[in-house]
Amino acid sequence: MKEKERVRVKTEKLLEIKHLNTSFRIRDDYYAAVDDVSLSVNKNEVLAIVGESGSGKSALAFSIMRLHNRAKTEGEILFKGEDVVGMSSSRLNQVRGKDMAMIFQDPLTALNPLMTVEEQIGEALYLHDKRLGNKERRRKVIDLLNQVGIPRPDYVVDQFPHELSGGMRQRVMIAIAISNDPELLIADEPTTALDVTIQAQILDLIRNLKENMDAGIILITHDLGVVAEMADRVAVMYAGELVEVATVETLFDNPQHPYTRSLLNSVPNTHQKQGKLHVIQGIVPSLAHLPRTGCRFKARIPWVEETAHEADPVLHEIAPDHWVRCTCYKHFHFPDIEEVETSGLS
Repeated sequence: MKEKERVRVKTEKLLEIKHLNTSFRIRDDYYAAVDDVSLSVNKNEVLAIVGESGSGKSALAFSIMRLHNRAKTEGEILFKGEDVVGMSSSRLNQVRGKDMAMIFQDPLTALNPLMTVEEQIGEALYLHDKRLGNKERRRKVIDLLNQVGIPRPDYVVDQFPHELSGGMRQRVMIAIAISNDPELLIADEPTTALDVTIQAQILDLIRNLKENMDAGIILITHDLGVVAEMADRVAVMYAGELVEVATVETLFDNPQHPYTRSLLNSVPNTHQKQGKLHVIQGIVPSLAHLPRTGCRFKARIPWVEETAHEADPVLHEIAPDHWVRCTCYKHFHFPDIEEVETSGLS
């Protein structure tokens, strides 16, 4: 990966997550989908959270926004020093949508099909500033549509979600999220199901928002190309745990955890001739069947010796600001054909 020129204007800590556990009830027991996660986000920084489906990325995002209705949440989520977990409903309604906001993964289901674009963006404005009159609010909605690059905003403002394309709906979602100039913006797979051209436009828009609003951004994605282009730091999640945290340059130039290396090795490389793409064997275990002791990635790399894994894996700072879980990274290698056949994964 080429070294990027990044200017970090501020390093003021905006969000600090400490030992967060978010558990969901399955029959009579609770199972943690987010397991002892500790992270921080600074102003004017993009933190990317990556991992396969089922790794806990969206569960973490919803926990930060306090959007889980029936989950059990433990630990601390400190937003500008104030604990979101312990916030009253009235205080949470003041903060959510104004100081911190979220771009949801699927705008078609997140948007209300019975409300026009003006009504939906206007509602977000009204909830946090009731002094705005109807005409002034409409002008601000049109300004927001202009800001997110929607053509003919004075026409689109009166349309319903089903009348818009996928890219336009996503831009409306972004307009709602930024309507009150949030300091923390969470983007959950913001470019899923969009074509490449629209995807590039959405990412440019998010990048401009970071620079213009000095916001901290959490970008949740499984697209490593997006991570390389957008992120300042990266947190890799697997089975509810953080397995590696590093700057984006370090993660691409010197990945250490077997899962991170496997993810990167699965990306097509136009500069390298190879017969087949690398496939990460197995799947992320279901929530009820996650191993709660030992290395959770162990079952997917059976050619690595049992003694390479810690009995109770923790994050180790192997270099400044570079954290890796479990000692198995020291012994990991990609298997040859004989090792795959012996391990029963062929």
